[in-house]
Amino acid sequence: MADDDYVYDEATGEWLSAAEAAAKSAKPEARDASGNVLADGDSVVLVKDLKVKGAGQTLKQGTVIRSIRLTDNPEEIDCRHDAIKGLVLRTEFVRKR
Repeated sequence: MADDDYVYDEATGEWLSAAEAAAKSAKPEARDASGNVLADGDSVVLVKDLKVKGAGQTLKQGTVIRSIRLTDNPEEIDCRHDAIKGLVLRTEFVRKR
């Protein structure tokens, strides 16, 4: 791309340079409670007991969750547990293993 390329941002109604548009569209990285960067497929450990809404269960501190998937929201991860399918956890309650 050349420096004189511009892209129209429909959300703000402004013309942005290609470099600004690329920086704006970059996905923010997900970080755990300790500040470590999370990636798809990582294993995490719960740092706090969590009551799971709708399941009537409590996930205990120290429970290992394997094969996480990142979502569009950098504060949430999608994961599966043996008893709970389709579980979404906040990154502030997990630590990378």
